[in-house]
Amino acid sequence: MGLSHNEGWAGLEPFDRRLGEAGLCPLTSSGISVFQVNMGRLCNMACRHCHADAGPGRTEVMTGETAGECLKVIRRERLQTVDITGGAPELNPSYRGFVEGCREAGARVKTRTNLTVLLKEGFGDLPRFFAENSVEVIASMPYFLKETVERQRGRGAFSSSIEALKLLNSAGYGVEGSPLQLNLVYNPCGAYLPPRQEAVEADFRREMKRRCGVSFTNLFTITNMPVGRFLQFLRESKNLERYMERLCASYNPVAAANVMCREIISVGWDGALYDCDFNQMLGIRCGYGAPAHIRDFDAGMLERRRITTGPHCYGCTAGAGSSCSGAMA
Repeated sequence: MGLSHNEGWAGLEPFDRRLGEAGLCPLTSSGISVFQVNMGRLCNMACRHCHADAGPGRTEVMTGETAGECLKVIRRERLQTVDITGGAPELNPSYRGFVEGCREAGARVKTRTNLTVLLKEGFGDLPRFFAENSVEVIASMPYFLKETVERQRGRGAFSSSIEALKLLNSAGYGVEGSPLQLNLVYNPCGAYLPPRQEAVEADFRREMKRRCGVSFTNLFTITNMPVGRFLQFLRESKNLERYMERLCASYNPVAAANVMCREIISVGWDGALYDCDFNQMLGIRCGYGAPAHIRDFDAGMLERRRITTGPHCYGCTAGAGSSCSGAMA
């Protein structure tokens, strides 16, 4: 569920009007450089900031047939980068075969992980599997302090995450001189914008090494979006209107020109096509005549499609901007 027309939005300038001021309306795709696949909302965690509202009780899981349809498109279109997400995508029975299929097709693979799933029985060999397939690992790590992490992700999450990071380091990930990339994702633990990416990365690098003996490649700062479980938190804490005003006031036209939806296509667990992962969680499929399902994938139409926007888009364009690869401006 997303924002209603008036809730948290009344009095704020419509997002398309702000785009128009910068000559960006209508917002259109600049091509497809990233093919993002959500393999389901099943997850072993239920983090309070999760825009996907993922958790152990979710039953939406991509079938092997739909994963196969995705692979057909990746091969046919010779797509260069595949970004795999969830939920915890590793819990999908088709996950490993899909990764291998992407690599066989010549695509670079990124996988998003909550880290703790690597400690589940039957998943301990994943760091080696990632390394064998040269997978770039993008791991959620809210902070380097136990109290902050567990407030956002639950009791025991910090120690489990550190243990998983050490397993990845042992497999060569995030180690100086290694080509295996281990990138961490920082989300603020509350209704505010992330700090400057370069500054918080320096803090993370120093403190993760000093406190935990863990190293990584890069840190991405991502703004919490008013979508899913974080939207519910904003409502319950009565911070929604204030947060939306903060996002709107921090709108950055430079970030707007570089939003990730201009170079990405997002595939849902059921094969539906979306402009981005956030639109996916809101159920807003590709519109304006563009194909809306993987079965009907038409690269030519999708690469020049108009992108559907809404008030939640202020989250990606506030401050330095926010994308799947962190700040944009």
